[in-house]
Amino acid sequence: MTIFMVERDLNGITMDALAAAQRAAIKQGELMTEAGTPIHYIRSTFSPEDGRCFCLFEGEALADVQKLNDDAKIPYSRVVEALDLTP
Repeated sequence: MTIFMVERDLNGITMDALAAAQRAAIKQGELMTEAGTPIHYIRSTFSPEDGRCFCLFEGEALADVQKLNDDAKIPYSRVVEALDLTP
């Protein structure tokens, strides 16, 4: 599977709303996987200073990642293929 990075501008979001968005992404990934589209939320990095947020997903297609975020109603500016360089 491929890693995808979702870029978001969440300037002004509360921590409660950010946590709710994370839960929604996880839940939508579980629903999609159960329905036959394997996709997995990995993690997010958030900068409260300027509201930038980068979320990593593992899936088969960029369109699947877009669908997950659209269905979960989580705003994003773009989705790109990425390399997760965690040691």
